[in-house]
Amino acid sequence: MDFKGFDHPDRGAGGGTRSVKVMIAGGFGTGKTTMVRSVSDIKPLTTEETLTQASAGVDNLIGVVDKTETTVSLDFGKIGINDELVLYLFGTPGQERFWFLWNGLFKGALGAVVLVDTRRLASSFRAIEEMERQNVPFVIALNVFPDSQDHPIEEIRDALDISPHTPIVACDARDRSSSRDVLIALIRHLKERSAVAMEPR
Repeated sequence: MDFKGFDHPDRGAGGGTRSVKVMIAGGFGTGKTTMVRSVSDIKPLTTEETLTQASAGVDNLIGVVDKTETTVSLDFGKIGINDELVLYLFGTPGQERFWFLWNGLFKGALGAVVLVDTRRLASSFRAIEEMERQNVPFVIALNVFPDSQDHPIEEIRDALDISPHTPIVACDARDRSSSRDVLIALIRHLKERSAVAMEPR
């Protein structure tokens, strides 16, 4: 993939490797930690803790009743897309009680992946709102679970109320190649936005 014209302040004046901060966001139980684990070139840093009875009535487990752990701060991983580009991945906590951490995590992010569970679309509304509020370009990644129904992309777009210019891709967050394809889709989206912004008016 050609990354000419993909500008970022972390790139040295002489060229070489660019490093980009990317957020992996989404609702509770949509697969953020799973994606970071599956795609990272290094052993990822995770901050998962066991769900206990103390979280009953606080964390909404509808649709994810088998979930036993949850991210309480962030997930961190790293992947080299090629010799030119390295992505630093920051996974956000999904539950509402940890949303106060998001502002700090988003600082310096060039783009984001919003993971969506089509069985629970509403769980990712907050993440999408935050992308739009902070003006962070993003792609939607539909994490396909075994009992997920197949919905037309435009129906998903309408339900999420997102721009027609925002890419939507299907993925399996457990699979490295699938997760990597999502990140490449994000990079392409960022390049296209950059090219449009540089067009003469």
